[in-house]
Amino acid sequence: MFVLILVGVLAALFIAGVRILPEYERGVLFRLGRFVGIRTAGLRWIIPGVDRMVRIGLREIVMDVPSQEVITRDNVSVKVNAVLYFRVLHAEKAVIQVENYLYGTSQLAQTTLRSVCGQAELDELLSDRDRINLQLQEIIDLQTEPWGVKVRAVEVKQIDLPQDMQRVMAKQAEAEREKRAKVTLAEGELLASQRLADAARTLSSESAGLQLRYLQTLSEIAGTNSSTTIFPLPLDLIRPFMGESEPQLPVVDTSVEES
Repeated sequence: MFVLILVGVLAALFIAGVRILPEYERGVLFRLGRFVGIRTAGLRWIIPGVDRMVRIGLREIVMDVPSQEVITRDNVSVKVNAVLYFRVLHAEKAVIQVENYLYGTSQLAQTTLRSVCGQAELDELLSDRDRINLQLQEIIDLQTEPWGVKVRAVEVKQIDLPQDMQRVMAKQAEAEREKRAKVTLAEGELLASQRLADAARTLSSESAGLQLRYLQTLSEIAGTNSSTTIFPLPLDLIRPFMGESEPQLPVVDTSVEES
């Protein structure tokens, strides 16, 4: 009977100390409060009542950083949120060096987001996000390194602007588009005037070319469905058809004979 009880107690202790760790977790083992090692994936056994094992996941964590009220360097109030990508590289540090590495990383990301965005102007936040993201990643990764946490990337997700600032930016964008349109139109008119000047110089240097252009214009006008068109005809164009001689007037002899 005693043997059965002893076997039962040993079996219960064995079952109570069995731990199964998946591949993406590591076990940080403490024995009587002291760190004794890391347990890898597989079937593991600890001494019940003596050992304590803390599970730490090694998979990458995607954390949403809540929106933060930020006043930029040019005194514009905006709301900025971001996404943080990180993972645990050293499980023992994530347990020993910080009470809760998830909460600590989240708080650190929020304060760093406010600090970095507050040092930039609004135009930089909107147009130079790559630099802002890289700066956030470097700062947060440096401060979480003692915890055994590696920050792979930080991405600014959304920037909420006040309504009045949105209207001002819309007007600015519209004015910029109008400016580009006017510049393009002016460049087109300049190019057209240059081409017309070149054509005028070419036609003025060749009289036959000018006459041919004149006749082409008459043909285009005659082909339209227009009413009577009065078009002045230059005398030089028809002079070859008028002949060499001009009509002569009769001469009246007005001399008086002397008697």
